[in-house]
Amino acid sequence: MNRTGQPVIAMDRRSAFSLIELLVVIGIIGTLVALLIPAVQAGRAAASRMACANKLRQLGVAIQHHESALRRLPSGSVAKEYPPQTNFAWTFFRWSALSYLTPYMDNSVVYDALDMSVPLYVGNPPLVSIWPDNQEAVRLLVPEFLCPSDVGTRIHGRFGPTNYAACTGTGRGGGTPLETDGAFFVNSQTRLSQITDGTSRTVLMSEGLLGPPTSTVAAVSGSQHHDAEREYKFIFSAPVTEERCEQSVVWNYQDPLGFAWANGEYRSALYNHNAPPNSRTPDCMGVLIGGDVTERFTPYGWRAARSRHASGVNVLLADGSVHFVGETIDLDIWRALATIAGGDTADVP
Repeated sequence: MNRTGQPVIAMDRRSAFSLIELLVVIGIIGTLVALLIPAVQAGRAAASRMACANKLRQLGVAIQHHESALRRLPSGSVAKEYPPQTNFAWTFFRWSALSYLTPYMDNSVVYDALDMSVPLYVGNPPLVSIWPDNQEAVRLLVPEFLCPSDVGTRIHGRFGPTNYAACTGTGRGGGTPLETDGAFFVNSQTRLSQITDGTSRTVLMSEGLLGPPTSTVAAVSGSQHHDAEREYKFIFSAPVTEERCEQSVVWNYQDPLGFAWANGEYRSALYNHNAPPNSRTPDCMGVLIGGDVTERFTPYGWRAARSRHASGVNVLLADGSVHFVGETIDLDIWRALATIAGGDTADVP
């Protein structure tokens, strides 16, 4: 007590933080945050990869329903005569496998809006347009066709995009889309019984990255710096060859990668296994400009499977299962997984 009789409250100076202790606590918190952020990012990436795989799995279910109903897989693309115009290029029908899967998906709005009895395109290059009755339908953004790891936005003013593409095989024949060694090609009608390599050893679909929006195409074409994963080279001939592709100075000509789910060509809803997953070599597209009306303007190409997932891509197998394939996979094995009757016995790693 003090002289007035009041009790004295003793202050324990050790209960206060010193500057050094405060700095140590801040340092510990900073370290924990530094450790936590990569873990959160990794968790988000894993969730996105799983969501992407689930969408591929849904496409696999739609393929199975299609096969059950019609006893075959959907065509990778379509080329056929349009009777009202006898000189019409058959390849302009060009409806994709994704288009033909829309009746077997939960999203019936897309199917109800499409008229696939008419060609996708009308006219002759360079004056080509979408069939008037389908212009609004093919612009629809279809969530089932978009991977959450990518940008998920429209990249072309006239079409809705896709991150998923059907496999045409190994890319043989200079990237031909005609009579390939895979499950999907122009006018393909592949039955499961024709997949003699085994449904658990045959890839039907995989992923692709969306290219830059068409508003940036002109600037990209004149640039000296290119994103080999999102941009592609173009040649005005077919088939494509390594020499022609290397010499080409035209990038992202007309339409970006994945620009149209409705379009059954390599820069949209088709791809092949000429290059390994996430290849650093740019894709290359070409076109058969001349020729008979049945093959005129047929698009050729070498397009790799690509994703924003770490170190690989998701693939859908013919048995309906989805697997993650690393980008370091042996190229021979990768190509073997693309064929339906190559006599291969390679399993998914």
